[in-house]
Amino acid sequence: MKYILMHKNISVAEIKIDDAVGVITEVSNVLRKEHLPIGVIHSLRHKEIVDRAALNHWWRRRSIPASRMGISDALDSLGLYETGELLTKCFGLSLSDHYWVKPFESALTWEKVNFFDNDFSDDIGDVLLGTSRKISDFDFLSPDNTSDGNLKKRWKIINGKRCLLKSGSELFRQQPFNEVIASKIMERLGIDHVSYRIIWNENEPFSVCENFVTNNTELISAYRILQIRPKENNENEYLHYVNICKELGVKNIVSAIDAMIVTDYLIANEDRHFNNFGLLRNADTLEWIGAAPIFDSGNSLWYNIAEKNIPYADVKCKPFKKSHSEQLRLVSDLKRFDFSKLNGIEDEITEILLSENSRNFIDESRSEIIAASVRKRIDHLQKMALDYNQSIDNSFTENDLEENIAEEYDMKIE
Repeated sequence: MKYILMHKNISVAEIKIDDAVGVITEVSNVLRKEHLPIGVIHSLRHKEIVDRAALNHWWRRRSIPASRMGISDALDSLGLYETGELLTKCFGLSLSDHYWVKPFESALTWEKVNFFDNDFSDDIGDVLLGTSRKISDFDFLSPDNTSDGNLKKRWKIINGKRCLLKSGSELFRQQPFNEVIASKIMERLGIDHVSYRIIWNENEPFSVCENFVTNNTELISAYRILQIRPKENNENEYLHYVNICKELGVKNIVSAIDAMIVTDYLIANEDRHFNNFGLLRNADTLEWIGAAPIFDSGNSLWYNIAEKNIPYADVKCKPFKKSHSEQLRLVSDLKRFDFSKLNGIEDEITEILLSENSRNFIDESRSEIIAASVRKRIDHLQKMALDYNQSIDNSFTENDLEENIAEEYDMKIE
């Protein structure tokens, strides 16, 4: 079927999509090149062209991953074969950006269809969470069709706010609590972040956060930013990302990455990949606003490790290095963080982990070990900050080049 790729009310390109599998089969006419998704224009023989494979990659990434918890049952309930079929059923609309597809010669407008200003159906969210009572006549107009990540999640309008609800994984269902703990740590340190709280649904904890993207702004992932140009020979992933951001005119990007690296060390985050941090830009003017607030920190705090192993666990690291100790060396100014503001955070951590019905998943011993382990990390950073005089260690970053980590993490969305 023929569509027009739209950016709000701007017609960007004429395309054809195979609705049965959610694949763009043709890009016939580019109308506004500057409004194309980031990273889909490539140079060929000194001429810029739209790379259909890259555009398809962007488009398919809007769909729910096949690894989503419970997705097979959800697709069976909806009578679908794969998640790509859901994309055109909601015009590809998302609550992360302002792209959508309009059927060719349709009179639809952004004002009529967007989910920032208009209500949307709860049907898909109910199915994804396994709470639907319907067996047919589903309303597919929902941003849940374009939500990424492996954990169960849904969008819900709560008190007029667009909120994302996200579950945890077996055995401890800890990720929702981790989001709240990470929020508390960043709040104390004065780090820009998305705030989370906990709600319970049928004895299952969910983290809840308000959408930080608005009808005037949009999130562009770090992965997309890295597609703007190839990595130079003297760049690793860190310098590649930082340099592109500076070329775009983004201010204070090093400071923002410093805050992210420090936070991820404190909470032992294992999953800060290139698709859960990035930049905000103005959707109308295409001007870059700056780094997005830190969000999606649930896969942290030894969430899937038995408590007896937590003190000895070798925590994996992303996105720039494979260990947190290496990644900390990229921090340009550790002294700007007042770690004394985290005094007493252990009590707050145990209180959060043992709140309400959480004792069904997390016991007192586990909560105390996690709190003590965070305290140990805080003490380590305080000690480092006492004699921390380095700026960015370029000799370290330039001489420690690795393979393209962005590609390695491309399919790891959470």
